[in-house]
Amino acid sequence: MKIPPRLRRAIRIAAIIALTSIALFVLLDDVIMPAYVQQGKTTLVPNVLGMSLEDAKTAILLAGLEPKEAEYKLDRQYPEGTIAFQNPPAGSEVKFDRGIYLTISGGEARVVVPNLRGRSVRDATFNLERFGLKLGEITYEASDTLFENTIIAQAIAPDSKARQGTLIDVTVSLGKIGDRLPVPSVTMKTLSEAEKMLLTEGFSIGKVTVQVSLDLLPNTVMEQYPRAGELAARGQAIDLIIAQRAASGAGHEN
Repeated sequence: MKIPPRLRRAIRIAAIIALTSIALFVLLDDVIMPAYVQQGKTTLVPNVLGMSLEDAKTAILLAGLEPKEAEYKLDRQYPEGTIAFQNPPAGSEVKFDRGIYLTISGGEARVVVPNLRGRSVRDATFNLERFGLKLGEITYEASDTLFENTIIAQAIAPDSKARQGTLIDVTVSLGKIGDRLPVPSVTMKTLSEAEKMLLTEGFSIGKVTVQVSLDLLPNTVMEQYPRAGELAARGQAIDLIIAQRAASGAGHEN
């Protein structure tokens, strides 16, 4: 059946009116009414410090606010890539759709580790401090190439980057072994035990000095020179400092 032109126009107009009505309803229901309802109302800014950027954005959107990336900055407190600062701060009362500016942590400042090889321990300590680093554990090892008391190796390679305050462990040369022997540790031993150990290891007993101590038993070895682990010539005298309850003046020499 053929539809008359006038009826077709009427149907077309009715369809346009229906579609327009639906569009207006959606606009009113999803956009205009929520904006009207929220107009003049406020919400609290969530705390996103320490969150990843994506988690922070999600939390802010769920609160009806607008996340905005502000800048990156070095920060020791918050790990790299997390939120280190937000403006307005958490707990602030703001209107819906307010922009929340986020500062993202770039992590702690890192410095270039200097080359310590060939330096003395004293020189290395000062050099590390210039870079905001610290000398860590010192171990000793014989070396045929580097002089005694100079650094052979370091735990963190030169020119690599480390956080400020990092401890750099080093290995220090004892020089060529030759006829030298490592000095045994006799601290916290009794004087008689220390003397026996040193003589057994091929050393002799040097100057024995008395020092007052309230914590150690009398005749306990407090210090030794050369220190434990250092290389010394066979037969070299090892000086000792021993504890004494009461000051008794000068020590005695063997």
